[in-house]
Amino acid sequence: MSAALIDGKAVAAALRAALAARVAALPFRPGLAVVLVGDDPASAVYVRNKDRAAASVGIAARTIRLPADTAQAALLAQIAALNADPAVDGILVQLPLPPPLDARAVIAAIDPAKDVDGLHPVNAGRLADGDPVLVPCTPLGVMKLLDAAGIGLRGACALVLGRSNLVGRPVAALLLAADATVTVAHSRTRDLAAECRRADVLVAAVGRPEMVRGDWLRPGAVVIDVGINRLADGRLVGDVAFEEAVAVASAITPVPGGVGPMTIACLLENTVAAALIRRVGL
Repeated sequence: MSAALIDGKAVAAALRAALAARVAALPFRPGLAVVLVGDDPASAVYVRNKDRAAASVGIAARTIRLPADTAQAALLAQIAALNADPAVDGILVQLPLPPPLDARAVIAAIDPAKDVDGLHPVNAGRLADGDPVLVPCTPLGVMKLLDAAGIGLRGACALVLGRSNLVGRPVAALLLAADATVTVAHSRTRDLAAECRRADVLVAAVGRPEMVRGDWLRPGAVVIDVGINRLADGRLVGDVAFEEAVAVASAITPVPGGVGPMTIACLLENTVAAALIRRVGL
C-alpha cells in the first residue's frame, strides 16, 4: 500500500481563492492586526507570511512590532487599543511570547469577537459546548483537510496524540462534533503504540520528531501530521515517520506542505468571519 498524499498547499490555495472572491464582493475591507513581541526569527518569518497571505485575499493587515522587554501592562494597553479600533476585525498575538509575559492573560484580554486565533476562553468554551464561532486555526485546518480528502468521520475511531490548548483539545472537540469516537492520548498514556493501532484517523500533534512509527499504525489509517520539527541536519519532519507511515496508511499529510499552509488560510477565513459578524451581523 502507498498512501495518498493530502495536499495542504492545494487545499489552502483553493480556500484563499474563495476568500478573495468573498472579500472582493464586500463593501469594506476586513482588518487584521498581528502583534509581534520580540525578535524570534521563526515568528518573524511566520508573521511576514501572514501579511502576504492577507494582502493576497484583500484583507487589510498590519503588524505591531514591540520590543522583547515590553511590559505586560504595555502589551495589554496595546490589546485594549486594538479592541476599541473599529477598523480592526481580527487580533492575533504571535506566540510564544518572551518571558516573563503572561500569554494566558494577554489572550484573555482580546475581545472574543476579534479573537481570530480562537484561543480566548469564551471561544474555547463555545467550541467545547458544541456552538463554535471562531475556531483555532490549525484544528480548523485539520478538519478542512479531512473534508477535502473525503474522509468519513461518522463512527470512525479517531486518536488525537497531544492535549495542548492550541491543537489537541480543540481538534478533539471538532472530531467529536463530526460524530467520530475520539480518544486523546498524551505523554502519560500507557502503550501509545497500541492506542495508535486502534485508530482509523490519527492526528499527531506532540512536537516530537518522527515519534509515531509505521508499525504503530492500523493498516489503511488516515494520518494527519501536525508536527513540524527541524532536525540537526536542517531537514523538516513531522511527528510521524513519513517513509514508514506512507507504506501503511491510506492517506497522509506531508511535512512540510500538509497542515502548515492551512493554518494561515484558516486565520484569513476567521478574519473574514469575524468581520461579517461584527459589521453585518452574519
